[in-house]
Amino acid sequence: MDSQVKIFAGSASRELAEKIADAYGTELGDLTLQRFADSELGPSFNESVRGCAVFLIQSTFPPSEHLMELMLMVDACKRASAYKVNIVMPYMGYARQDRKDKPRVSIGAKVVANIVQSVGTDRMMTCDLHAGQIQGFFDIPVDHLDGATVTAPYIKSLNLENLIFASPDVGGVVRTRAFAKKFGAEIVVCDKMRLRANEIASMQVIGDVAGMDVVFVDDMVDTAGTICKAAELVMERGAKSVRAVVTHPLLSGPAHERIRNSVLTELITTDTIPLREQNEKIRVISLAPLFASAIRNVVSHESISSLFV
Repeated sequence: MDSQVKIFAGSASRELAEKIADAYGTELGDLTLQRFADSELGPSFNESVRGCAVFLIQSTFPPSEHLMELMLMVDACKRASAYKVNIVMPYMGYARQDRKDKPRVSIGAKVVANIVQSVGTDRMMTCDLHAGQIQGFFDIPVDHLDGATVTAPYIKSLNLENLIFASPDVGGVVRTRAFAKKFGAEIVVCDKMRLRANEIASMQVIGDVAGMDVVFVDDMVDTAGTICKAAELVMERGAKSVRAVVTHPLLSGPAHERIRNSVLTELITTDTIPLREQNEKIRVISLAPLFASAIRNVVSHESISSLFV
């Protein structure tokens, strides 16, 4: 069965895909991506995938172009008679749009699910969706991996004496509590109020952080405004140190500069999205071994949950 497994990389996740293939014990398949003058994409496979279990690795960040590229790759595989076409989407773009939080808006995550299924995808593998319920948008198997599998051991290795976990907003309490449970630790919450988009009017800490080593937990960091302000707030409240652990380093706009100038000791993240620049405060831990193990278990029909439970 292993001889029939082929792993290919989209243009957004080449480095991670190489690590996954290496951890799995194979090499990346040969794929060419043609780009027309008007930015139209045309992927083509330079080797046979007939009868193979194909795994296509691509984070959709930025989402529009890389999602389309991935869907064309799936279509090409299906038309080339692949046995199974599995998407490995470490970061799923549009996952933040998971509900109608005001009138007359789209639910982007559901649209993505519909597109993924419409091209004939057999299975979806991803990590730390913005909301776990997004799995319900799909009518195909979804393997939802837990980024804490690789980040929690690093936090444990720090041997922080007075460890407490913090959610940067009320919406992340469930995620933070699940992370803290691995350590038997307590949590605190930062409650923020916005007057307008991307501008925090006020923020307060719910819970006592005096003398504590605080670790913020979130699924992603975008412009880093919230996490940096929250870190500053807990330090003002007497925290001994403050770190943040996130799975998806979007790091848009001024994010890198904000992190460099922040009171954060470090930002611990993964390689679901490649960093666009080096940052001495950011530590990247690879998810490649976890994804490789998940792929191996899918191929051998073994449990996925056993990897992180």
